[in-house]
Amino acid sequence: MAFWFVVLMLLVIAAALLVLPVLREPQRDEVLDRDRLNKSFYQQRLRELEEDEDQGVVAERGAMVQELQQNLLSDIPQQQAAVQQSQPLSRWTLLPGVIVMVVIAVAFYLKSGGLAQVQGWQMVMQEMPQLRERVMNEDKKPLTMEEIARLGLGLRTELQQDPRNVADWVMLGRVGLALNNATTATQAFAHAYQLAPELPEVSMGYAEVLTRSSDPLDNKKAADMLSGMLGRNHQDVRALSLLAFNAFEQGDFKKAIGAWEMMLKLLPADDSRREVIKRSIEQAKAQSGVDNANLTVNVTMSPEVETTLPPQAVLVISVTDGSMPVPVAVKQLPLSRFPLTVSLDDTNAMMPERLLSGMKQVKVHVRVSRDGLATPQSGDWYGDSAVVPYDKKGKVDIQIDRQVP
Repeated sequence: MAFWFVVLMLLVIAAALLVLPVLREPQRDEVLDRDRLNKSFYQQRLRELEEDEDQGVVAERGAMVQELQQNLLSDIPQQQAAVQQSQPLSRWTLLPGVIVMVVIAVAFYLKSGGLAQVQGWQMVMQEMPQLRERVMNEDKKPLTMEEIARLGLGLRTELQQDPRNVADWVMLGRVGLALNNATTATQAFAHAYQLAPELPEVSMGYAEVLTRSSDPLDNKKAADMLSGMLGRNHQDVRALSLLAFNAFEQGDFKKAIGAWEMMLKLLPADDSRREVIKRSIEQAKAQSGVDNANLTVNVTMSPEVETTLPPQAVLVISVTDGSMPVPVAVKQLPLSRFPLTVSLDDTNAMMPERLLSGMKQVKVHVRVSRDGLATPQSGDWYGDSAVVPYDKKGKVDIQIDRQVP
């Protein structure tokens, strides 16, 4: 209502600026004032002529009086013409101009004033109680991405009027994370942290968005915050998880491994997160080279078979767990002379979730690909090992003595 009242007032002012100068009454007293001035001047000159005649200065008083009368009469037609020319305009002639001005102003607003956006914003504000209820109640239907975006718009509007609402700043930060909007998330949690740095939810959320940031300075700030939290509560599993992820992303694998191992000590034995943490520890060890698993494969081939192989042939070595055909690790290298020794480790893993260091047993398959293709082709020579136990260090001997039919 305030907006439309302002619009109406501006239109009234614009119409007044157009109409009032034209409707202003002309100065009709101008002719009468001039007439009185001429008469006064005429009477004054007559008195002066009488005084001059009494003193004997003027001899022909009658001629001068006649000249004054002629001058007075000569001004009368101009006065009448002036009166005839000062005719006021009719008020109705201004109405079309006012209508055109209002129509143009309204048309420009409808075209570029964002009326649809304003109406959409008003609808969002009407939906805010329902959106809040669905966010707070886990039993309600989860919000869609579009509804999350509308919730963020409503939160920004309400925070304009209540900028010290910590809960709304935290919720806006969560909205930014859900929408993958790092700027909104970081700014919202920064505001919340300025208002209430002592609240665990605020400090943890701020540390999380800083950890996800691509700026190394933000990552370092997050690490310092998380270390401070753990100094106050060394059993905070969420802080340990964020610290481990932060350290891993920064290449500090030793620190990440330490945080994850501490989490394993704190989590219950049946917690589903333990397997994920174990794989993360194995991946960190593989990346850092600490306790890296290693498998040595000695490959031999008879001289008669070796001489029949084309020079473009490729040696493919794959390792499985002995029960599933999907390889855990694969290594491919140009064909060379036999016997040949090849080493495999976690860097040859096909997936970070399945590392060589996590295997309890292995089976090795070695194939000479004649055309370099990954899939076996007729005529390729190969050899398999038996399923053997594996404890992160091992050696397997394979003889290539069979051919794909």
